[in-house]
Amino acid sequence: MSLEKDPEEFYKKLKSQLQDTAMWPTIYLYKFIVPTQDAKIKGVEEIFDNMGAVIKTKQSRNGKYTSVSVNVRMADPDAVIAKYIEVGEKIEGVISL
Repeated sequence: MSLEKDPEEFYKKLKSQLQDTAMWPTIYLYKFIVPTQDAKIKGVEEIFDNMGAVIKTKQSRNGKYTSVSVNVRMADPDAVIAKYIEVGEKIEGVISL
């Protein structure tokens, strides 16, 4: 997920797309790429803790990065965006897809 130059505009567009493409609440799939460090992977997992999320991780071939996929039931597009923002603020070096 590229935030381009204006994150506010990006999230506004994402919210519109989410409203148009899903019936809420719905299961949403987040995908993140983080440097392979236990603290960063655990940090992403903790953000979705106690939400009933199904979290899968997979290391890159060279082991430098880990993809973290999170399937979780979200109430509405605002809740989806709030989690993207939270992950971006708390996990240094994360890439949201």
